[in-house]
Amino acid sequence: MKDLDTREWLLTNGLGSFASGTVCDARTRTYHGWLIAALEPPGRRTLLLSHLDASLEVAGQLWALSTNFWSGGKIDPLGYQLLRSFEIDPVPSWMWGEEHWRLTRQLAMPSGWVEAGDGESLINAQAPLGNRILIQYRYEGTQVATLRLRPIIGDRDFHHQQSANEGLQFSQLVKPQQIYLQGIRADQVGAPWLLRWSGGEYQPEGVWYWNYYYPEENRRGLGDKEDLYSPGYLSVVLHPGEAVTLEARVGWPEVVLPDLNCNSFEQALQAEQERQSQLYAQAPVTVKGEREMIWHQLLRAGDQFIAYRASISGPTVIAGYPWFNDWGRDTLIALPGLTLATGRFTLARGLLETFGAYCRGGLIPNTFPDAGAEPIYNSIDASLWWIEILGIYLETTQDWEFLAQQYPLVRKIYKALTAGTLYHIRVDAADGLLTWNVPNVALTWMDVVIDGHPVTPRRGKPVEINALWYSALCWMTRWTEKLVNDSRNDSVRLSHQAEHYSQQSRKVKASLQKFWNTERNYLYDTIEPDDRRDARIRPNGVLALSLHHCGFAKAQGRRVLRVACDRLLTPYGLRSLDPSDPAYVGYYKGDRFHRDRAYHQGTVWSWLIGPFIRAWKRFYETEPLPWNPLPLLEHFQEQACLGSISEIFDADPPYAPQGAIAQAWSVAELMRHFEDL
Repeated sequence: MKDLDTREWLLTNGLGSFASGTVCDARTRTYHGWLIAALEPPGRRTLLLSHLDASLEVAGQLWALSTNFWSGGKIDPLGYQLLRSFEIDPVPSWMWGEEHWRLTRQLAMPSGWVEAGDGESLINAQAPLGNRILIQYRYEGTQVATLRLRPIIGDRDFHHQQSANEGLQFSQLVKPQQIYLQGIRADQVGAPWLLRWSGGEYQPEGVWYWNYYYPEENRRGLGDKEDLYSPGYLSVVLHPGEAVTLEARVGWPEVVLPDLNCNSFEQALQAEQERQSQLYAQAPVTVKGEREMIWHQLLRAGDQFIAYRASISGPTVIAGYPWFNDWGRDTLIALPGLTLATGRFTLARGLLETFGAYCRGGLIPNTFPDAGAEPIYNSIDASLWWIEILGIYLETTQDWEFLAQQYPLVRKIYKALTAGTLYHIRVDAADGLLTWNVPNVALTWMDVVIDGHPVTPRRGKPVEINALWYSALCWMTRWTEKLVNDSRNDSVRLSHQAEHYSQQSRKVKASLQKFWNTERNYLYDTIEPDDRRDARIRPNGVLALSLHHCGFAKAQGRRVLRVACDRLLTPYGLRSLDPSDPAYVGYYKGDRFHRDRAYHQGTVWSWLIGPFIRAWKRFYETEPLPWNPLPLLEHFQEQACLGSISEIFDADPPYAPQGAIAQAWSVAELMRHFEDL
């Protein structure tokens, strides 16, 4: 029996909506579906169209093309056995066949927004073009065939499964070559949407399909069964060389839509390819041959995370697919790779403006609100990352007008951190280091909390936080000195400020030596509130060496990197904990409790390869990078989610990919350093 190829594919549309599934065409996750629509972009993601169950009748013989998992692990039909090929470029394409026939299916998800005229910014986007997906089937054979398509639909939050019950019904209004659909519950009405087609005869026939089974959710210890509904089926007679195109679209348009025909799919595909060509053209990276192909694939992968947030009328970045939203820290860390390395400078500026506008009490939100909700400010480092990335943006673009606009916010962040803000975040007057002390929360990127208890609390003075604080003070010194030279500014006052920042940065630099662990030739991970030192070897020491301004000596940096090479470096990134540590967990598996325990206790994070490369280039300028990018590039092209990079990997060989199938900062850091590889 032919094996099931459960590698995954992903389409996104710039609104937070997405389509995802497997190469073998079976749904293995709750998050698999062809139209998971962001009804309040990029939030309220809702499964509407799961898939089309397909069969083909040729010369009186019926071929079932679908592949479904059912409760108990049964697979039926076995359509994957007829699958002859799959291609991911330019769009996901499947080809089934036997000796005398071939059927090809392609999926395309057009971008939901038209960017501003400069091709770089989403800030001034025009009205949304909508959440929609196009599906095209093309038949080749020696005889006329009949294609039968049964829409399998839902109306539920993308995190949860749907159950058939009397409280959930689906209405459908049948019109020529289209149906209008809507889920109805006793307490609410679902999102209206339509399904239309270029040819065929539709027969209403409502039926529930019970107990779809999702093996990936079972592996993660989560709910793994679902009931989905079908409102009817479409029969299409296809002569050799003919095609049928379908479109699923959110909303019931008030205007007449353009006719759907076989050219509609090609036109949408051409428009998307032209949009991507603009991305290739404006990116400053110049590579040739096979590397150029990989670079273009990375550009497409990075673009999948850029989205428009309706609640702020500005751009944002989805942290990862299929289940993450947009987060402050992740967006800022990913920003240089996604925007500066690609020449999308206006977009970079828009992202900085977006996050800066929500600064409160010196903190940048880690989680953005949907409409009417409040941001969540559970991050000590997001505002520090904002300053760091602002500096990198300014160095890249020389956009000093933007500095003048944002300098008051920089000052507000500084004042809030020094005076004290939420979570008892403050500057320790004795040594100038940044500290915090609130139990049962986690404010750094190692932020897992289980039953109210952080797995890695890191209270006190984390090393990378204070490295960011030092770099921020250096940036502020430089920026203030630059503003002094502008005759429009109060030069005397600014000169005093610049000297103050400079003195404070020197004090912090001296205090950073408290993190030096002579015994281990590494950096302490945290200086705890009672002044104890956490000597565990974590990648935060490498992160501290990678910032634009580094407060550690060359000899120290070299020793840290040698230890990191020995204890943390893997083919796919850096481990989050030294394997010799008693708390080390080599494999990320089991239910949510066990996975969360492993998340920062050994698990490899691929985004950390970026900080490692930057630190290595700083401290070992002429020595070759002790890391081979080929395994990660092969993963990008051939494993897990084809054309993207997983969030995390197991800490022990064979380093299986885990977590989200496509992670923004994982892709972004590879883009940022592609020319260095």
